[in-house]
Amino acid sequence: MQALRTLLDRVVMTVCVIFFVEMTIVGTYQIVTRYFFNSPSTISEEIVTYSFTWLSILSAAYVFGKRGHLAMTFLSAKFTGKPRIWLDAFSEVLVFLTALFLLTIGGYDIAVENSTQVTNSLGISMGLVYSILPISGVIIMLYSLMNLIDMFKAMGSDKASEYGVQKHED
Repeated sequence: MQALRTLLDRVVMTVCVIFFVEMTIVGTYQIVTRYFFNSPSTISEEIVTYSFTWLSILSAAYVFGKRGHLAMTFLSAKFTGKPRIWLDAFSEVLVFLTALFLLTIGGYDIAVENSTQVTNSLGISMGLVYSILPISGVIIMLYSLMNLIDMFKAMGSDKASEYGVQKHED
């Protein structure tokens, strides 16, 4: 299971790095053409916009996999051990269901519905642009399943009572 998580982490982060580098290069090109040649590039504007969208959503999927997303922990911080595992598992199931219904199913519907519409400058299908939604939904669902498996492994371990205990370093 850890090998799958490592592979998924590497693939998602590699794609994110590629998008970031591409955005930097295309953004620099756009600035140079606008300010030095007084001829702004509309194609580069769309490339950077859609790349930023894909980068943001893929990065969010990665963060969900690391369980590093924003969370209000005032309730969950009061629990440790098996009750905390159950609470975290319930939260993970909600994340899974949200990714399934909103991102995967809803995102697929949006991508298909907009597949005949094309972008202004690039002339690519908006379905392609929106396809990041079901892709990230599937990635989040995979991460959620792996997180749930890890939680239930922790539930059965002899260290379950230490789950959720904050370790303070002096």
